Amino acid sequence: MGLLSLFGRSFRHGVHPPGNKEQTAGVPIRRLAFPPRLIIHLDQFIGAPARPVVKKGQEVVRGEPIAEPGGFVSVPLYAPATGVVRDIKLMPTARGPRTPAIIIGVHEASSQEVLYAAPPNNLEAMTRQELIKAIQRAGLTGLGGAAFPTHVKYADPPDGGLPPVDTLVVNGAECEPWLTADHRVMLEQPEDVLAGVRIAMRASGAARALIGIEENKFDAARALMARIGEDEPIRVRTVPVKYPQGAEKMLIQALLGRKVAPGALPRSVGVVVSNAGTLAQMGRLLPRGEGLIERVVTIAGPGVERPGNYIVPIGAPARFILREAGLATDHAEIIFGGPMMGMDVASLDTPVTMGVSGVLVRQPEGKGAGRIWPCIKCARCVEVCPMFLNPSMLGQLAAKREYEKMAERYNLDACFECGCCSYVCPSNIPLVQHFRVAKAVNRERAA
Repeated sequence: MGLLSLFGRSFRHGVHPPGNKEQTAGVPIRRLAFPPRLIIHLDQFIGAPARPVVKKGQEVVRGEPIAEPGGFVSVPLYAPATGVVRDIKLMPTARGPRTPAIIIGVHEASSQEVLYAAPPNNLEAMTRQELIKAIQRAGLTGLGGAAFPTHVKYADPPDGGLPPVDTLVVNGAECEPWLTADHRVMLEQPEDVLAGVRIAMRASGAARALIGIEENKFDAARALMARIGEDEPIRVRTVPVKYPQGAEKMLIQALLGRKVAPGALPRSVGVVVSNAGTLAQMGRLLPRGEGLIERVVTIAGPGVERPGNYIVPIGAPARFILREAGLATDHAEIIFGGPMMGMDVASLDTPVTMGVSGVLVRQPEGKGAGRIWPCIKCARCVEVCPMFLNPSMLGQLAAKREYEKMAERYNLDACFECGCCSYVCPSNIPLVQHFRVAKAVNRERAA
């Protein structure tokens, strides 16, 4: 049995929003039916978009490759269901702009079994580099929200200059309110999670693994601990419940006491971080040689009749998901992700992608509730920012469109958009939205 540590250390600042996890935390994972069509975006992860290897009118079976990686920082895509390619065209995304996507018309009564015969992997015989390539072939990205290709994290940087990885941090914090997908995965699929941890340790070169779980998921911590061998260098540590405990820099600081500098990656302190859901998929898919075609998604909120955690095929449109889970109101705010860092969905044709861990349905606020008032210089945003920035000053500069000054003098790029400042602002200023716009403008100018 592995060692469970009650860990009191955390990071400074942060907030304690209502968790609202009771609605789904105790509900077992269920499988969602296939929608009539799937919309698989080619750029649903960080890096170069995938390139289609299918064409309009082509028949595909569940698990078949439909797109190849567009480069090293990219992953392939697979057919989540058996059907026919209806089109490859621009479709809406949660980020706003339309981007290219493969649209699959799903055959009625399509089997939930993977029909594409992929050769299994002999993991024990694989070298570290072969494991990294196998992880890329599986199409694995960070399922916690960032959707960064997992194999890139584990590979040595081409220019060197970074210390070797000594620790794999498994992110099981799931600090966002409402979301419980990772909780249920750790509780119901602990063998898959730990199988993924062991593969990730070999692929990254890490000598040990620390699994960080917030204290409100003690049952998941026990489930994992019971399956860890006493001689294995894997430890489970519970950390205090606080937002944004699940941000990788915050979790590294809590578990290891190491601080990742602004703009730097965890590799700079000898750490790689992977989400628990990502590792569960790794432990399940890699031995079979299969690709990522579905994920567990929390569907919750006051506007949902049948809340829970569902296995959802990648590319399922929000319209179908909410019909299956029961949309309890005609007037609702739909968010992909959690309420703190999630994205409002403008079109119900927007599909679930690899990085969507939740679909949250909230009742719209009353008239006048969203009114924005001038900043009163209360400094609450400064007191809660986990990166010790000055969100008030950044917000004032954003209002004047002094975006370059925000980055050069006030460290805008250190902000990872956790939303703590917006949450506590008594003037209801959408600070995070301002910061996202500023970053986008600076990226365009730099390009």
